[in-house]
Amino acid sequence: MGIDTERDIEANLQIGPTDQGMVRLFIEAGKTEIPMDFDPNEAREIAEEILSAAQAAAAMGRKRR
Repeated sequence: MGIDTERDIEANLQIGPTDQGMVRLFIEAGKTEIPMDFDPNEAREIAEEILSAAQAAAAMGRKRR
């Protein structure tokens, strides 16, 4: 299994600040809840990685057309 492996799992993602000055990614899938807290700098790095992946995915989509 890897990042390219499809799965039929439904999950909910919530993102927001905590009262401790952290950024929380909260993932809920069925009865499983995963809170992940990051300091603002780590959150910015994650955001940059997401934007980079989105750009790469968009470029791949253009190549297939």
